[in-house]
Amino acid sequence: MLIALTALVLAAIGIVLGGLGAWLVTLGGSWYYLITGIAFLVTAYLLFRRKAEALWVYSAILVGSIIWAIWEVGFDWWQLGARGGVIVVLGLWLWMPFIRNKLHDGRRAAGLILAVSNVLAIVVAVYAMTQDPQDISGTLNTEQVAANPDLGADFDDGDWQQYGRTNYGQRYSPLDQITTENVASLIPAWTYQTGDVKLPQDVGETTYQVTPIKVGDTLYICTPHNLAIALDARTGTEKWRFDANSGLNPDRQHQTCRGVTYWADPAAAPGSACAARVYLPTADARLIALDAANGEICTSFADGGTLRLEAGMQYSPAGYYYSTSPPVAVDGKLIIGGAVNDNYSTRSQSGVIRAFDALTGALVWNWDSGNPTETAPIDIAGGETYTTNSPNSWSVFSVDPALGLVYVPLGNQVPDQIGIGRSESVEKYSSSIVALDIATGQDRWVQQFVHHDLWDMDVPAQPVLLDLTGADGQPVPALVGPTKQGDIYVLDRRTGTPILPITEEPAPQGAIEGDFTAPTQPTSALSFKPETLQEKDMWGITMFDQLMCRISLHQHRYEGRYTPPSLEGTIVYPGNFGTFNWGSVAVDPERQVMFGMPTYLAFTSRLVPADQIPPKGEDEKASEQGLNRNDGAPYGVFMGPFLSPLGVPCQAPGWGFVAGADLRTGEIAYKHRNGTVRDMTPLPLPFKVGVPGIGGPIITKGGVAFLGAAVDDFFRAYDLTTGKQLWEARLPAGGQSTPMTYTVDGKQYVVIVAGGHGSIGTKPGDYVLAYTLP
Repeated sequence: MLIALTALVLAAIGIVLGGLGAWLVTLGGSWYYLITGIAFLVTAYLLFRRKAEALWVYSAILVGSIIWAIWEVGFDWWQLGARGGVIVVLGLWLWMPFIRNKLHDGRRAAGLILAVSNVLAIVVAVYAMTQDPQDISGTLNTEQVAANPDLGADFDDGDWQQYGRTNYGQRYSPLDQITTENVASLIPAWTYQTGDVKLPQDVGETTYQVTPIKVGDTLYICTPHNLAIALDARTGTEKWRFDANSGLNPDRQHQTCRGVTYWADPAAAPGSACAARVYLPTADARLIALDAANGEICTSFADGGTLRLEAGMQYSPAGYYYSTSPPVAVDGKLIIGGAVNDNYSTRSQSGVIRAFDALTGALVWNWDSGNPTETAPIDIAGGETYTTNSPNSWSVFSVDPALGLVYVPLGNQVPDQIGIGRSESVEKYSSSIVALDIATGQDRWVQQFVHHDLWDMDVPAQPVLLDLTGADGQPVPALVGPTKQGDIYVLDRRTGTPILPITEEPAPQGAIEGDFTAPTQPTSALSFKPETLQEKDMWGITMFDQLMCRISLHQHRYEGRYTPPSLEGTIVYPGNFGTFNWGSVAVDPERQVMFGMPTYLAFTSRLVPADQIPPKGEDEKASEQGLNRNDGAPYGVFMGPFLSPLGVPCQAPGWGFVAGADLRTGEIAYKHRNGTVRDMTPLPLPFKVGVPGIGGPIITKGGVAFLGAAVDDFFRAYDLTTGKQLWEARLPAGGQSTPMTYTVDGKQYVVIVAGGHGSIGTKPGDYVLAYTLP
């Protein structure tokens, strides 16, 4: 009976592999699965007849599979495991005495050859476990290239007063109490819970992405539902809270807050009401001014303390426009953009960038990429409006006060995947960084990173400003711009011209009728762009779902990065989460190196003619998944991660890394897998495959980089020089926020907010956690 059941299992596997393998061959794929399927059927037949030749045939399957797998992927354990796991287990089963001893003539020799084959498979597996072909090992320079570099700060080293610590966005702290030698001793200092938790009626993309700011002895944070809270920096005790009462709206695409803005009125008497302010952006398109001392509304600002950001929009349905990121404060102005719901409607709000008087809320200038030359405030009371559906900026800006420039990362126009009928200004400014004059709003330069963007490759990250030491030893004002497509651009921030070379590379052609694709796309000399996916890169938990991913790869349109959207479905890689996202990178301005978290996760998109889109409310999810309607456009789009039938990524791990690079040369010094599958699987498995993440890192003068972000709910510290992990702490929820560090009473703390991320499914929560040395 056991022989017959085993033969039946082998036959079933043979039928599946042979049938699907034949399908793969017709698509132009590998013959391995068809051949192996036939061999399984032969083994099943011989085993059913109790012939020892069954073990010879299975030995050929085992050895042939090993040779084929190594030929395809080398000694990458995670790739070999998917190919050989089922085959090796069955090989061991067939070698068991209760199978082997029931066979007829020749079973001793057949058993011996199968034993040798099994041992060979185990040796290969054990050896592969010691290898990592994807790892890049090296070291960043440790020399102090720049003495006393410009950090963009006019405040104490122990503070963290803007989103990226300063308006330079470096995410670098000059604190050195915590070092690579003692960071492993970090312990919890305090924990605070905001009480703002994800609700059943919340939108899917409810996320906690805030980076606290610290001024004096106080931390200031916001929450997804727009509470502003002040905490004692020593103890985490709440000082005050303000509830913006922004309510819930199912039409919102995001429910999040990345941070608040601090500004002190230089003309105000110390201690007077609203002498120092905290500005809170809300999910219902308001900007509220609060007294930093007590959280009370500063009623002299705008309309009773509240600025309405939807003013001047021709179309403004509730829930479609809001600011998820804090404005920058400079020269007495608040400069702010706004997030527009991706791919909902062509009648989207304008992507206008506006400067308001920080004291009164009066509009100072407006720069609209749809009408870029007219920056004088429009006459809203007289009925003037901004350009509908112009490219917007939902991320954080950077500022160089000495140059008088604010640097704005721009996104795309709705719909992201259809470029039919875009205006000349849209083509010029979308998916770029533009430098605007702080005083007038006029654009001084623009550098575009995707031409005629059809892939939602918004520039997602705050630009990072630092001075790079040139070949002549003189400092060059530089800007570092991380992008979704994996390129990191290093520009002269005075003019936008490249410091590290930018080359134009041929791009895939063949857009849908009425559209076009750019013949070339830019690539930076410093790039973490992925290699073009091949069939051998397909993955699965087993050989069966890996085979289905191979078939799916051939069924989609894919010719590498920038493959145009299509009706049959296109693989978009890097995907919509990007190689880098709003978490940006952290830069050490002394050593002139960067630390980042490149992520690799392919997506798919499929255009759907407007007359075939189902009624509103069906199959609609967050912006990166499900149906995006594009009301008013000729096509909607179905989007989502490129997953196997078992719901795991179709491309092989690693999916997430930590990496370090030299910004002067563009050389990538190291790249290591980051994170485990502990929170991606039903069992808490600690396998370090390198998992996706979203969030950002920070660097300290102590040579330590800190990062949460990964989907396995850990907060980690790394050696900036080597990228090696030095410490980790288990988080009570997803850590998809960027940490920060500060000192109070001479003691250094590191803080991260853990509240989860709706789009990637990490555990929600409401935690603010501080760590310090014993």
